Amino acid sequence: MLEIQNTGYKDTEIIQQDLHSAKLVLFVADAIQYDQVCGHAPSARNAQHTYVMENQALVVVTEEKDLGVTVCNNLKLARQCQLVYAKASKALGLISRTISFKRVSVLLKLYKSLVRLHLEYYVSAWSPYYEKDRFLLERIQHRFPRMIPSFKDERIRQLGLWTLEERRNRADLLQIFKMYKGLSSAKFSDFFALSMSVTTRLHTAKIAKCRCHLDVRHFFFFSRVIDQWNRLQQSVIDSNSVNCFTNGLEHTRKTSMGFFMD
Repeated sequence: MLEIQNTGYKDTEIIQQDLHSAKLVLFVADAIQYDQVCGHAPSARNAQHTYVMENQALVVVTEEKDLGVTVCNNLKLARQCQLVYAKASKALGLISRTISFKRVSVLLKLYKSLVRLHLEYYVSAWSPYYEKDRFLLERIQHRFPRMIPSFKDERIRQLGLWTLEERRNRADLLQIFKMYKGLSSAKFSDFFALSMSVTTRLHTAKIAKCRCHLDVRHFFFFSRVIDQWNRLQQSVIDSNSVNCFTNGLEHTRKTSMGFFMD
């Protein structure tokens, strides 16, 4: 699938010229046409423009799936959340129907291994920021404790489970910690810049935050994680390993109510 998205009318002419000059060799059967293997994702500014390749118009693509994540042309995450919710709901229903002896330890392991992985797969790339999308995912975790007859009030707290929103924010902090310590292939200096202010509180590795005008940019990983990272304590930042950093986050959650909630 050839996905094209531009930002203005002037770009349409440039892209069309590139399509005419491109020499693509497609080893496909004669029955497969260009409009079945090629497409473009229109933006709001060029929604009416039609691209042509080999005298055939390219079909309009409104969403594309890559590495298990569905990305829409408007960059909103509602479709991805719906697909994830459907997969996790099916897995949760399978557990409810097939497991007759509902022991807490057994159900908890099944939930973590078969259900929650769908809700957290590559979540740093598609972490939802609309309340309706967050609530949709949290419904899965609220349904799971109801499968246990002995649990009535404060079920999630009795199971010791973090909310999905807290786990997403913790995963973001773990990722940025790995980048800061050089434990990730992504370099910290390529995406962040340390604050040059001499009056920094809490710790000395604060990140400078840029101003964002759009929600897509504001809630993207490299912007949304900055505030929580800057609120961490110096002892947590100075952790020597990922396990020590994780333990520091656990302590922060106990001592700072709502720290991992947006």
